[in-house]
Amino acid sequence: MKKLFLITFVLSSLVVSAQQRVKTTAGPDAKQLKKAERREKINQLIKQEEEGALIFQKQGAFGFKFNTDGWGMFYEHGKYKTITKTNLWWLEFGERKHPKEEKIPTLTASQGFLVVSSYIYGKQNNFYYLKAGLGQQTLIGGKGNKNGVAVSAIYGGGLTAGLLKPYYIEIENPTTHAREQIKYDNNDALFLDPTIIIGKGGLFKGFNEIKFVPGAHARAALRFDYGRYNELLSAIEVGVNAEYYSKAMPIMLLNKENKFFFNAYISLVFGKRK
Repeated sequence: MKKLFLITFVLSSLVVSAQQRVKTTAGPDAKQLKKAERREKINQLIKQEEEGALIFQKQGAFGFKFNTDGWGMFYEHGKYKTITKTNLWWLEFGERKHPKEEKIPTLTASQGFLVVSSYIYGKQNNFYYLKAGLGQQTLIGGKGNKNGVAVSAIYGGGLTAGLLKPYYIEIENPTTHAREQIKYDNNDALFLDPTIIIGKGGLFKGFNEIKFVPGAHARAALRFDYGRYNELLSAIEVGVNAEYYSKAMPIMLLNKENKFFFNAYISLVFGKRK
């Protein structure tokens, strides 16, 4: 009985020892295999970057637009469809200006001080817009290497909300000699009399009187992405934009009111990819 117990104990010890040796041997090999796989994946990503491939699943970007008739800022979200195509949606806010707008400086005395101001003669409304759009980005040429430039075409369109805010000016009323802030009201002679205008109205004057005009827009552009790595989006975009509204947008008095607007723009785009 003692011999049987001794043989069983020895065999058990040998099995446990063998298992420990297997674990000890397999452990480092498994780690090394995992490191090798991770290294290979990184090498593949680097290779794809060097070939200009878009290798991430989504992107988010902010941009600032300098339009031929105003300014804008936007947020854009993209989800990759294929290596060369990305589905986009965006939100944009900005202001359209009339080509005849011209700031006129003024100099007035107030409580013993000289006050410098300015206004736009004949301006009836500030014209702001808010856009929501869908589109696609197509890769035309990859970066070639991490120091190259990727070129993409962007196109799409969507809905636009035109926002008309009355433009206020400050005048000295010729009858009461009191300072007043007024907007254009039909054939208001005071609004168009340059001899009594002191300057523009308050910055937030008229925001509670904004009128909404629905419309639609379309956009086409080329984007030049010079970011060093694919996970960073740093680009310059050059394009054109067209907008159509349900009614004419009155911006400047004594000038034609338009429903259709067309402009060119350049924008700076910054963002990240994941």
